Amino acid sequence: MKSCITLSLVPSLKGGPWVLWNDLKNGIKQAASLGFDAIELFTNGPNIAPPGQLNELLNENNIALGAVGTGAGKVINGLTLTHPDAGIRHKAIFFIEEMIDFGAENNAPAIIGSMQGSYEGEISREQALHWLAEGLETLGNHAQSKGVKLIYEPLNRYETNLFNLYLDACNFIDQLSTNGVTLLADLFHMNIEEKDIADVIKKGFRHLGHVHFADSNRRPIGCGHTKIAPIAEALKEVRYDGCISAEAFAWPDPVTAARTTIESYRKFFC
Repeated sequence: MKSCITLSLVPSLKGGPWVLWNDLKNGIKQAASLGFDAIELFTNGPNIAPPGQLNELLNENNIALGAVGTGAGKVINGLTLTHPDAGIRHKAIFFIEEMIDFGAENNAPAIIGSMQGSYEGEISREQALHWLAEGLETLGNHAQSKGVKLIYEPLNRYETNLFNLYLDACNFIDQLSTNGVTLLADLFHMNIEEKDIADVIKKGFRHLGHVHFADSNRRPIGCGHTKIAPIAEALKEVRYDGCISAEAFAWPDPVTAARTTIESYRKFFC
């Protein structure tokens, strides 16, 4: 497993659930100095630095790119895969494809969370899931063509009404023809929705591609009431070898949150 910390480069979303903020160069350097194996980037698009600079910074600091988030596609641009407007769905796919290409330059997957959208009004659940499946088929195949995976994230009931339970999302992924889609187990969302997170991880390991490491209140692990020990044991039992990535609030401040996270990672996984 690899320890991973989130770095947001979107100042307008300050206060969101990302630990490090705003400065690519210093954020990478700080993450490396604290002992993280990887960083997960949240950006407003793929063009965050001159060509080659990200790769150079990663190599200089001996740290990997763990994943790239696509959420700005919705939060900033209003794009989702289940929007009633076909033109907006098309733009959403194009945005995510660009982010897949961006991550693939450094062997990192892209994550679809909020860009999955929701259904409401005259749009039925069946219709929304049809659009979601179409999008994931296209994007999963695109990711495979770039040598990476696409990561789909079930969210809690307050953020989507598509898939809230991890195993329901597993069954949905089973029905896709593409092999390019995996799932994200976000401990914050799962704390709200799941009865037994460790058991779910064991049962749904076949699609597990990424883990978000945050406590029940979305603060760093150890600052809430989620019981991490059995979850960590489950991940070890299934021999998960991906990122354990802190998508958490920078509480009480970014440096303290990052230190708390790496200490928790070492406590439970080393």
